[in-house]
Amino acid sequence: MACMKLGSKSDAFQRKGQAWFCTTGLPSDITVEVGEMSFHLHKLEGALLCNYVNEKGMDLIHISAPYVNEIHALFHAPCASLPQAPFAPFKTKFPLLSRSGVLERLIAEAEEGEDGTVVALDDLPGGSKTFELVAKFCYGVKLELTAANVVFLRCAAEHLEMTEDYGEGNLIHQTETFLNQVALKSWKDSLRALQSCDDIVSFADQLQITKRCVESLAVKASTDPNLFGWPVIERGGPMQSPGGSVLWNGISTGAIPKNSSSDWWYDDVSTLSFHLYKRLISAMEARGMRTEIVSGSIAYYAKRYLPGLNRRQGSTDANSRVGPSCLTSPPSEEEQKLLVEEIEQLLPVQKGLVSAKFLFGLLRTAMILRADPNCISHLEKRVGLQLDQANLEDLLIPNFSHSMETLYNVDCVERILEHFLAMDQAAGDASPCSIDDGQLMGSPSITPITMVAKLIDGYLAEVAPDINLKLPKFQALAAAVPEFARPLDDGLYRAIDIYLKSHPWLSESEREQLCRLMDCQKLSLEACTHAAQNERLPLRIIVQVLFFEQLQLRNSIAGCFLVSENLDGSRQLRGNMGGSNEGGWATAVRENQVLKVGMDSMRMRVSELEKECSTMRQEIENLGRVKGSSTWGNVSKKFGLGLKLKSQMCSAQEESVSNQSNGVSGKAEKVKVKRGKLKKNV
Repeated sequence: MACMKLGSKSDAFQRKGQAWFCTTGLPSDITVEVGEMSFHLHKLEGALLCNYVNEKGMDLIHISAPYVNEIHALFHAPCASLPQAPFAPFKTKFPLLSRSGVLERLIAEAEEGEDGTVVALDDLPGGSKTFELVAKFCYGVKLELTAANVVFLRCAAEHLEMTEDYGEGNLIHQTETFLNQVALKSWKDSLRALQSCDDIVSFADQLQITKRCVESLAVKASTDPNLFGWPVIERGGPMQSPGGSVLWNGISTGAIPKNSSSDWWYDDVSTLSFHLYKRLISAMEARGMRTEIVSGSIAYYAKRYLPGLNRRQGSTDANSRVGPSCLTSPPSEEEQKLLVEEIEQLLPVQKGLVSAKFLFGLLRTAMILRADPNCISHLEKRVGLQLDQANLEDLLIPNFSHSMETLYNVDCVERILEHFLAMDQAAGDASPCSIDDGQLMGSPSITPITMVAKLIDGYLAEVAPDINLKLPKFQALAAAVPEFARPLDDGLYRAIDIYLKSHPWLSESEREQLCRLMDCQKLSLEACTHAAQNERLPLRIIVQVLFFEQLQLRNSIAGCFLVSENLDGSRQLRGNMGGSNEGGWATAVRENQVLKVGMDSMRMRVSELEKECSTMRQEIENLGRVKGSSTWGNVSKKFGLGLKLKSQMCSAQEESVSNQSNGVSGKAEKVKVKRGKLKKNV
């Protein structure tokens, strides 16, 4: 830290308890009280009096009688009433009166008591510690101006009117010179000076010291650090020559130091109090600093003073190069609450400037601290804009309400989803008309709304075991996701199955109402297989699942044959064109084997489905014979299909499956014939 030395005399002050005494040997004639500390000083400079007495051949103990009255008058008389001789040379050498206009007026107005004149300075900037340095300056005692004390001394000098009118090179001039020519030229000293403004911010603002420190830091942070020595020089790195090479003992080594990243100043400015940090950030934004850099600094600052954000912080957080320094004592809950509200207002509104994990952590902290409802609402909107970047752990926000209806705050997630859907609709993203059936049954396209649908399905599966989660709330969150956003309903089916398992008391109608949320046509073969054997599902849903499962099998078998014919045609074309027959034959053998295995597995699955369909038809017929015609009518109405329609459907499916099985055999024979032709050509 840079410093400037003032004064030349050795230290002449000694502290005893709550009092400071000057050790010149002369009795004190004035007491200056600053807070709880008292300073016993002199109107006349003790060293000059000693010199004068020595010149007269006397000492301080045995002063000749002719001068006693004059010396007494000199100590206790106002400056204007001093005798012209023999003490005229000392009239301008009063250490306090000749340096401060305020002290001169106070001493003149004060009444002298038994212990001398007493003056109180209760509102002095910096308090007793600063006045100690002021007194040393007035007595010419050695002291150092540093970035840590220059702001206090500058404000105290202004308060005491220590201008050039009361002496050349007075304290105002000395502190201004050091502040402008030394402290504000350095990043480290500018930061230290700004930190010291925190205790006397009103005085510092009046003198524009806070503004000058903020502007100095903003300029340095907004400039490419690779063009200057900071932060490399000032943050513990090696010194550089003007050309950029590293200096060792003043000699250039020719090595080029590593480039500094744009976030090198994050940790330094995070030591500021928030009101000073906020002013610094505003100054940086005014100078055109990129919003993503500013947002990263805000996130870093929040993680330093909000311990709750670091509990879920990932090791690969892109918004901070290193973890914020740990605090010895974290702020109180009230201070954290106010900080969360201020951070939310300070964050830029653009999407993606900070991670979704950080926003979720900020929202969770705001709920724990019971921040202002407007703050929580704004954070929910911010999170909604980046919901596609979140993960399941982020969504698991505990319910902090007193009622504790559910384990997790489902209502908050529903509001966040609504904000995302509103943003997605306003942006004109994917709509139902832009996704056809082929995309629905095939691999899903990775769009933001698709990712959010998958995320919500996972969240539903996570909260489904909660027995306090009511059916309407579960349905509302599941139905909030548009149908076109789910290429497959496997995730939704899993969540529904978990909910049914955890809520076995649901009635049949409630189960059917819940299962209507999913589309059986959008279930994969694996999900269909599981659903067909799921006893928790209503029978009507199982029938629909079986029907669409067979439909998918039929389409899959037809697709396999189409692929097989295309492969045969392509191999024959390659053979006619004079390709490599050996390689073609080996490839054909492998492809036929794979195709055969696939067709065998499909044939087995078709047989299983035929048995299941026949068994179901027999159970329905037995139920009709036992219950009678009236009961069967009720069953028919319940399923939405008549017995005749059920029988026709199962029969039709059996016939379709049989035809497909015959087709599989015919296609297999056709493949064998073509393989023989190919072998003969070889």
